[in-house]
Amino acid sequence: MKTIYLDNAATTQIDEEVIEEIHSSMKGNFGNPSSVHQFGRKAKSAVETARKRIAKYFNITASEIIFTSGGTEADNLILQNAVLNLKVKRIVTSKIEHHAVLHTCNHLKETYDIIVDYVDLDEFGTVDTNHLEQLLSGSSTKTLVSLMLINNEIGNFLDVEKVVEICKDNNVLFHSDTVQAVGHYPIDLQKTPIDFIVASAHKFHGPKGVGFAYFKKGFGILPMLHGGEQEMGARSSTENVHSILGMEKALSIAVSNLEKDKIYIEGLKKYFISRLKNISDAIQFNGLSSNFTQSSYTILNVRFPYTNDMLLFTLDMAGIAVSGGSACQSGSNKGSHVLVEILNESNTNKTSVRFSFSKYTTKEEIDYVIDCLKK
Repeated sequence: MKTIYLDNAATTQIDEEVIEEIHSSMKGNFGNPSSVHQFGRKAKSAVETARKRIAKYFNITASEIIFTSGGTEADNLILQNAVLNLKVKRIVTSKIEHHAVLHTCNHLKETYDIIVDYVDLDEFGTVDTNHLEQLLSGSSTKTLVSLMLINNEIGNFLDVEKVVEICKDNNVLFHSDTVQAVGHYPIDLQKTPIDFIVASAHKFHGPKGVGFAYFKKGFGILPMLHGGEQEMGARSSTENVHSILGMEKALSIAVSNLEKDKIYIEGLKKYFISRLKNISDAIQFNGLSSNFTQSSYTILNVRFPYTNDMLLFTLDMAGIAVSGGSACQSGSNKGSHVLVEILNESNTNKTSVRFSFSKYTTKEEIDYVIDCLKK
């Protein structure tokens, strides 16, 4: 059976060069980076070299990078430090953030009695920056804004320059979940001074179980895990040496090919949209996912003009891997909190599917998916 993978916003295929890098490290670099002997020093040197290289891609210093198990841990580490270490009493976020942010904010609210406010969104899921300014203006409460750079379900871009400006004008901290952006778009943290960002290697053709948190210099970090002094005391646990090296390799490849990959994948997305419209004019696109200047080139969230609870299952049986995005989908009884927030009840109950593309996706695969959808 033909198999087609169009769920790259969930995870990506690992690059062959990354696999080779990890394999080489596993064979020849097995020391514990905390050990003082030559095997430990070799591993420590490799980790620190990777940290310096990763930092260079974002125009920051190596000491501002903390390696984690991925984006979720990085978001948790940042948000918990904001409250417990930086004495933040209020978090302003949106209701369509990743659950790594939303659930952590709820936990902090219940545990430490902080205030959580939600910025308004329009019907496309775009953050209302005027409302954000209203929420922050004149407040003396120490505040953190947490808004993702690219929404993982509908692909919307945040107007990050505007948000940075608003946060600076109101003397508040700014955290952005950048998981869907790192490795796909250039991020210069000197030109766009976000205080905290996160990354997860498996979103840009690296290994799973590894990522990082960026803390702007000057912020101390209290660890969530205790029992060691790794990661400059910010995260106890023996470093995942092989995966860290794999992540740096994946990021290096991604950064070297940013424009080429964007042009190729954007072309596939345009082609897919045109073929979908040829099937039916009633097919719609959620959020701004069909807008090429306001959404990620990797994500397209499609709303079909009917309800078919078995569509994901049917596509899977045809060898096509995608993600669901409607209130009732096969295998899920919760549906998408993002679509529930921005769509009316009628449209929420229609079947929505997130298709997400990568450099490994081909035009022939798009044609096969279209043929299956026609059937």
